[in-house]
Amino acid sequence: MLGEVLQHLNPQPGEVVCDCTLGGAGHSVELAKRVAPDGLLIGIDQDDMALAAAAERFEREAPGAEHLLLKGNFGSLDDLLVGAEIPGVDCFLFDLGVSSPQLDIPERGFSYNEDAPLDMRMDPGNNTLTALEVINHYNEHDLTRILRIYGDEKHAQRIARQVVRRREKAPIETTLQLVEVIKAAIPAADRRRGGHPARKTFQALRIEVNQELDVLERGLRAAIRWANPGGRICVISYHSLEDRIVKHVFTEMSQGCTCPPDFPVCVCGNVPIVDVKTRKPLRASEREVRDNPRSRSALTRVAVKLDVAGTKQNAGGPRG
Repeated sequence: MLGEVLQHLNPQPGEVVCDCTLGGAGHSVELAKRVAPDGLLIGIDQDDMALAAAAERFEREAPGAEHLLLKGNFGSLDDLLVGAEIPGVDCFLFDLGVSSPQLDIPERGFSYNEDAPLDMRMDPGNNTLTALEVINHYNEHDLTRILRIYGDEKHAQRIARQVVRRREKAPIETTLQLVEVIKAAIPAADRRRGGHPARKTFQALRIEVNQELDVLERGLRAAIRWANPGGRICVISYHSLEDRIVKHVFTEMSQGCTCPPDFPVCVCGNVPIVDVKTRKPLRASEREVRDNPRSRSALTRVAVKLDVAGTKQNAGGPRG
């Protein structure tokens, strides 16, 4: 969704842009070109392979664009920006989908189409929890909860029960072994519709392994704090749980006075921090979906940081 990202972030020469999900650097390179020559593109990723590939892509496609690549998770955005001595940011981008290189490398264990060890860690160097441990050590109740909440899997209990039965005989160690267990648990009629039968389970495991939802809220709140007045924050989500968190944070931070209507003066002191530009999430165009089928489920929300310093913040002021 490059066109939509450029439209809503509208990066200008000299601005500071932070791509919190660097991935393949497709967005970052184009953003960097638009803030060059005096602007700065900050790219964050916890994957060493992604950082190395991004560095090569910048040298090849945007050699004159100033950029700073940081290793880390955007859940630690405060620490990363403090360490890089960044005073403020004009554009933030969060593209929450798993990058194609990660999906396409079988050894990473994200794909249900290739046989590989059950891993699914975004940052193998710092994260010790793997999908193998979740599948082989979580009890049936916890597995059911994860599959139901993070994967919206209607057969969550059947799959969890089948996993527990299977691992009693031998550990489930590879992606295709897990796919076989999932297929055995789902009724034949349901296996023939709704895409690959393992898709939702793999999504749920990836979220659990990487604690993606907690990280998202923490990183998004940090981005709003670091955004300069007029700064734009664009978030692309790929399932309802992510989108719900983004909507909640944006709605909360756009809330003004919450005092009862009959109060003559404001006593709560609440002021809006952002202006939400997308009351409903934007979706990929038909052309985008044709070119990039993974964008079919993309949901984009945008907010703009307000000049809070110029807003009445003290309780007791007149209601406006």
